[in-house]
Amino acid sequence: MNFVFFSPHFPATGAEFCDRLRKAGATVLGIGDAPYDSLSGKLKDALAEYYRIADMEDYDRTFRAMGHFIHQWGRVDRFESLNEHWLDLEAGIRTDFNIEGIRLDYVQNIKKKSRMRAAFRKAGVNVIAQRKTSERSGAMEFIRKTGYPVVVKPDSGAGAAHTYKISNAAELDEFFRIKPPGMSFVMEEFIDGLVVTYDGLVDRDGEIVFAASTKYDDSIMDVVNKNKHMSYTCRPEMPPEVEEAGRKIVKAFALKERFFHIELFETKDGRIVALEVNIRPPGAWMTDAINYSFDIDIYAEWANMVVKNATCGPHKGRYFTAYASRKDHIAYLHDHADVLAAHADKIMRHNAIEPVFSRAMGNYAYQMRSTDPQALKDAVAYIHALKG
Repeated sequence: MNFVFFSPHFPATGAEFCDRLRKAGATVLGIGDAPYDSLSGKLKDALAEYYRIADMEDYDRTFRAMGHFIHQWGRVDRFESLNEHWLDLEAGIRTDFNIEGIRLDYVQNIKKKSRMRAAFRKAGVNVIAQRKTSERSGAMEFIRKTGYPVVVKPDSGAGAAHTYKISNAAELDEFFRIKPPGMSFVMEEFIDGLVVTYDGLVDRDGEIVFAASTKYDDSIMDVVNKNKHMSYTCRPEMPPEVEEAGRKIVKAFALKERFFHIELFETKDGRIVALEVNIRPPGAWMTDAINYSFDIDIYAEWANMVVKNATCGPHKGRYFTAYASRKDHIAYLHDHADVLAAHADKIMRHNAIEPVFSRAMGNYAYQMRSTDPQALKDAVAYIHALKG
């Protein structure tokens, strides 16, 4: 298999995926904008060839890079970045070069939140009341039906950027003042609950071969907009209602040979409500949380699924794995040395976060695991304890 990995250098987990692809037997070819000498040793070892382009947003440059690879290595079997930012470019390349995977005729179904809702209904899961609009009149019509508060977010886009909770007319006016010109957005009813995920792998035949679930302790929208720290926990066992909804959604979207990262709301009254689907690995350190919770190598499982259509499962969860971040602007009661001294028995990883991700994921973070969920809650509380 000739596998072209687009942007293998960013985010940093790209090196892990490329390494496992090579070990699974693929010829891994990279396209990126970073100088070759700046690539990590692991990534250099994994790549059979690296083609640097000056502007990764320039489709023609990527097209020419693909032509070079085909001339040098023969037919390209897969083209992936595992990064939501490049969905359109990936689909275009796959369409133009007749490569297996999601193409231009389908990409908007898994990119636009307004289209996701139709698939959620098809899946038979609870959905959020929603309206797509770009004007104040449409927003007001929706609010008259649902009342305040509401949530607004870009129709197309990942993460919590430009996502706001609006509780009154003054906040609505402020949103339209700061809204980027021409941005189409969706307005949704506000759900009082927390995000839970359904993450995993679906093979070439559309069969789910691995799944895990993480629960956040706070609203990601609040973390980003209020510049707060955050925490979440990957669980060794999944609530059956989360698995049922997740499986239905994977089937409704007809996903094959992919990671999936499905976000759901768990309401205070116990309902599971579909939020959005992403055809990529869960972000930041969540892949490592899966590894720690299940004692597996999810990077290798994905690579073997892609190259060989085979995985080593089924896998049973063994640990709870918690993530707790800190923000530089917040004064914490316990310093870094205190945290290490108090919780060294649980800490699996700790380091600074890449600045581009820090608004959501924090400036520094700790990842911990234990068979005792209360011990992890206590550790997170210790890390997040404030001075005064």
